[in-house]
Amino acid sequence: MRLLLDTHIFLWVVADDRKLSKVARHLISEAEDVFVSSASIWEASIKAGLGKLEADVDQLVAAISASGFSELPVKAVHAARVRNLPDIHRDPFDRMLVAQAMHEPLRLLTVDGHLSGYTDLVTPV
Repeated sequence: MRLLLDTHIFLWVVADDRKLSKVARHLISEAEDVFVSSASIWEASIKAGLGKLEADVDQLVAAISASGFSELPVKAVHAARVRNLPDIHRDPFDRMLVAQAMHEPLRLLTVDGHLSGYTDLVTPV
């Protein structure tokens, strides 16, 4: 299985936070490939700049490869795919992650159950 982690899941992995469920930990450990979107780093960077998230964004970038994950860049085809998504969720970062998961294809591991309305590639944990 190939996974794309949503921003919360990635932050919890990096912090070894107990909010990360056993199911999520198992799926990540068993995955063939695990990706972190550059959109997640962008989101964390914005939230850190606004004081809504306490995180060292440079450490988050380094944590991608240190965790054995791969970075998934935002490509033009991902951005274009967002336009065809139904209006289920308004968060632009979550919509990008869904578009990336659908295009690649990857299973999107998320804590946001609302995203399940987009595709069966969304796996709420």
